[in-house]
Amino acid sequence: MDESVRLRPATAEDHDAITDLLSYVFHHDWDEESRQLDKLVWEPERSLVAEDAGSIVGHTNALTRDLTVPGGVVPAAHVTGVGVAPTHRRRGLLRTMMHRQLGEIAEAAREPIAVLWASETAIYPRFGYGPAASVMSIHAMTRELRVRPDAPGADLRLRLIDPKQVRDDLAAIYARVAATRVGWSSRPGNWWEFHLADLKDNRDGATMRHGVICEDADGRPAGYALWRVKGKWDAYGPDAEVRVTQVAADDPGVYAALWRFLLGIDLARSLRYDGAVDEPLHLIVDEPRRLGRGYEEALWVRVVDLPGALEARRYLTPVDVVLEVTDPLFPANSGRWRLTGGPDKASCVRTGEAPDLTLTITELGALYLGGTTLGALLAAGRVQPLTANIPYAAFGWHRLPNPIEVF
Repeated sequence: MDESVRLRPATAEDHDAITDLLSYVFHHDWDEESRQLDKLVWEPERSLVAEDAGSIVGHTNALTRDLTVPGGVVPAAHVTGVGVAPTHRRRGLLRTMMHRQLGEIAEAAREPIAVLWASETAIYPRFGYGPAASVMSIHAMTRELRVRPDAPGADLRLRLIDPKQVRDDLAAIYARVAATRVGWSSRPGNWWEFHLADLKDNRDGATMRHGVICEDADGRPAGYALWRVKGKWDAYGPDAEVRVTQVAADDPGVYAALWRFLLGIDLARSLRYDGAVDEPLHLIVDEPRRLGRGYEEALWVRVVDLPGALEARRYLTPVDVVLEVTDPLFPANSGRWRLTGGPDKASCVRTGEAPDLTLTITELGALYLGGTTLGALLAAGRVQPLTANIPYAAFGWHRLPNPIEVF
């Protein structure tokens, strides 16, 4: 790193300078309302800044949250706000900040993994992050699309809500679904206030956020959906776009009822939504091709404490395999590890036995949530098989990860 630049922990007084920097990096202006909202969840004690002659020219932050993984919930450092001033690129600042941040996470020994959303996917494999979960983007033609009549939930009751007024109901539903939905993050402290804030600057010309709750047969809140509408009229009449931000449901009837409502909103011809790669929506609609599905990488995982991370999750099928892992940043992760376990338990210990597979810490991160298959990594030459004992299915899970929140 350039000797004129000093890396130091952030303080609360640095917030405005940090958001000014991020405005340059991400091409987004921050008004005062946005700055105050960000302060609700920003953790200055876990924030690093690079300073040059009194100016902040680099930043990264880790947020203290949990993440649902296959078979469990683990503490995960949620890394965000990573950027370097355009005047200080190519000086090693990013590498120095990321290495120090990961070192501090490892030293604290609380979070076995770190996670992030990558703005540029070529950057983060250099620091051991692997592409662990993707999203399926939907741009549906709603005038030509309906939930099939034989789908469940047609008799369930829906009620429109002001999301801010029913925060406790939403939080309870979210917590229940998140407990088993791989890729969902906990929302402690001010996170619900942060998520339910409805700044005009964040609407991209759409309406305020709307909400609907679906009740079960006993009248209890069982699922919800949040959305906005971008109004538009053309020569053929109404042409609004529904922008769904979240659907939370763990019951097939509730899920279908919410989508039956969303796809039928009046004056709209299209709908956008980012969901799981195995989103079951296409299985309950009459014209699945009208969903206009796309696909891209979303959540990246960096395994920080290898045995801790592998023991914290569960495995779809019984597994007994020796992994030989290379981690240039953390030698404690490198070497041979015997992983045993299954759907109910897991153990990962050092071993001198011959390995079945060789891989780097980046590939292990890609495998961690079950969103990247071992078979795909083998086919790409990213993992080297040394024996016939290849646990193809073990790293998967019942559902693919569903990273719903860009943090």
